[in-house]
Amino acid sequence: MGNTSLGAAKKAKNDEFYTQWADIEREMNAYLEYDPNVFRGKTLLLPCDDPEWSNFTKFFALHFEEYGLKKLISTSYAPMANQAAAFYQPTLFETEAPDYDENKSFYRGRVFTLVPEDLDGDGRINIDDLRWEYLDGDGDFRSAEVTAMRDEADLVITNPPFSLFREFLGWLIEGDVLFSVIGHTNAVKYKESFPLIKHNKMWLGATGNSTDMVFAVPTGVQVKEADKAKAERMGYVGDYTRLGNSCWLTNIQHGRRHEPLQLMTMEDNLRFGPKRVVEQGYKKFDNYDAIEVPETRAIPSDYEGVMGVPITFLEKYSPEQFEVLGRTGDLEWAESDECFFYTPPSLDDQKRHRSENKTWRIQNGYLLDENGTARTTYDRFFIRHKNPEVKQ
Repeated sequence: MGNTSLGAAKKAKNDEFYTQWADIEREMNAYLEYDPNVFRGKTLLLPCDDPEWSNFTKFFALHFEEYGLKKLISTSYAPMANQAAAFYQPTLFETEAPDYDENKSFYRGRVFTLVPEDLDGDGRINIDDLRWEYLDGDGDFRSAEVTAMRDEADLVITNPPFSLFREFLGWLIEGDVLFSVIGHTNAVKYKESFPLIKHNKMWLGATGNSTDMVFAVPTGVQVKEADKAKAERMGYVGDYTRLGNSCWLTNIQHGRRHEPLQLMTMEDNLRFGPKRVVEQGYKKFDNYDAIEVPETRAIPSDYEGVMGVPITFLEKYSPEQFEVLGRTGDLEWAESDECFFYTPPSLDDQKRHRSENKTWRIQNGYLLDENGTARTTYDRFFIRHKNPEVKQ
């Protein structure tokens, strides 16, 4: 993971990042704009969640009747299970319950359930009607009891542990559920993620792509000063951090992924496009039959061949406009029959690259500079227009 806070979280197993209400609301609104009935009659599971600290359960409990939910299920980790015991403080929500058990609260997870039953008699279904009990285990999403809840659910929405994102994604796919989860933008490159993106089984959500997202953290958790200061400049003062390049990954439809990207022709880009394109033109990869496009806005509207584009292209990706073919760094794809344009680098090219004291990875895309030195690019997705503009 490129972001230092995410990297630290992975190393320390500190995954206690709490999503802000505004980020949840913006993303859910995008799904509702596309399909007003996306939640109606559905069972929603919020794993890795706790309504005392997290906004997910609070948000969906507030909108339970409005969205027409059938059932809301939320589960939380036991503090000893996710190494958060040092920061754990029992809450009034928990300690005032008749079944509160201090020992169980440290070692066992909890499940919270909301159904159309007005328990407090106020005429509304909301968080005051939420029921909870201890789980048999620690609340790990991979456990049999939480997996059974996944199998009951129609949708899963959460901010999963960053250190377990790959496993969590596999768990979602195994359950064949609709989902919307927060991850790092670099997650689109994972071997577990990219095939889903390529075959339109997962895509970026509507908000927060390649932008800063602010998260609350438990009191006492060490936060990088620069990230804390950035959160403060964004209006979040206290126990908050910002995580750069966070995004939503989902298989729930939203209208923004079907908006075509407005582009200029190759000729216009060479005259009026980004400075790098105007000055250097479109270079060709030496080991792929594809052109290098350094910025998404520089994709030529009338080019019929294969193009290597930055991974941030996914923010603007419309499946009706483009076909995703593969990516650099994916040797399995590079050697497949589908990747007919792959050419292994010559020994001379490899030697030139090694002379620059760089590690050679044969599946990376590379370009030869003016001195004939092979230089690898940043990660690239290879795409092709489905219907390129007809040249005049």
